[in-house]
Amino acid sequence: LDTLEKWVTEIFSEIPNNGLPKPSFGHLSQPFDTPEFHKLYRVVPIKKVHLLSITWALPPQAQYYRVKPLHYISWLVGHEGKGSVLSFLRKKFWALALYGGNAETGFEQNATYSIFSISVTLTDEGYKHFYEVAHVVFQYVKMLQKRGPDKRQVIWEEIQKIEANEFHYQEQTDPVDYVESVCENMQLFQKEDFLTGEQLLFEYKPEV
Repeated sequence: LDTLEKWVTEIFSEIPNNGLPKPSFGHLSQPFDTPEFHKLYRVVPIKKVHLLSITWALPPQAQYYRVKPLHYISWLVGHEGKGSVLSFLRKKFWALALYGGNAETGFEQNATYSIFSISVTLTDEGYKHFYEVAHVVFQYVKMLQKRGPDKRQVIWEEIQKIEANEFHYQEQTDPVDYVESVCENMQLFQKEDFLTGEQLLFEYKPEV
């Protein structure tokens, strides 16, 4: 550690600090408030696959990293048990897999917006009924919206425990990749959360 500290001091101490705040683009609200966004796009794939992707543009969510609301919603949407969207679609032989969430990359989460996507891998039969599949997804999201999260803290705590277990028993990563990840986290989280903010859930706030 002493050697590393010496190297860091030698290499980085001469970099000037201009004293400017981190740039923010929060004033650029409603980036997708255009007629082009509220449309259905058909893309011909290179490989034989039927994929239905539904994407919402939301207000920036990065500030809620201690709550992780999008992670909570993706957990419910992506659930595969009884009563889930995927379970229903599989019974209809319309879908093979379903994923919902936000990749938390700069493109999907930044100071201007956050993206939330639900992607459904369709069967050939499901492709013929993709309007019905989309309708089922919207029905499920509407149900979640109506019921609200207030009585579902048990689910949030379950997610919290699973993420904590994965964090504490994670495989050792390449040191260079780990340092890069922590440096990125320093731009996103409070200093006490540099190591944990990316993965752990800290606070249950239904209103968020």
